[in-house]
Amino acid sequence: MNQMQQMMRQAQKMQAQILKVQEEMAGHREEAAAGGVVTVGASGKGEILDVRIDPQAVRPEDVEMLQDLLVVAANEALRKAREAVEHAMKKATGGAGLPGLF
Repeated sequence: MNQMQQMMRQAQKMQAQILKVQEEMAGHREEAAAGGVVTVGASGKGEILDVRIDPQAVRPEDVEMLQDLLVVAANEALRKAREAVEHAMKKATGGAGLPGLF
């Protein structure tokens, strides 16, 4: 078997591992909280799954602060989800950094 064939087989194996990780991470969930009153859940697909707000946090004069906390919690949950996907991909590809995959 020549070197080109070995590289092709290795690439096919890596592609299969990447697809498997993508499928697994689609169901992965990360959560982040902000201010102790807002919690956001995000998927490994980069989607916000849910938002929970402590009822005590909702007062008319606090709406602007609550909106800011939602943004912070959502961005943190998405960051954590992206990190989890990157970690899983690196593990699947043996640490090879493949641009455009995540």
